[in-house]
Amino acid sequence: MLGPHWFFRMKRWAQHPPSPKKVALVLGIVAVCLALYGLEKGGLLPEWMAAERVGRGVGALRF
Repeated sequence: MLGPHWFFRMKRWAQHPPSPKKVALVLGIVAVCLALYGLEKGGLLPEWMAAERVGRGVGALRF
């Protein structure tokens, strides 16, 4: 359940919506992320962009 703080934030956002530039920026970032996700799932990313799993083997640094 939402706390009362979130309702105040929603009210403020409804009364003072973000500028069209900010909305375009956020939508552009979301589009880039979705495109990268689609390329990764499709196997179309170059190998240098592939993520490698790193295990916690012997010699791992611990802080």
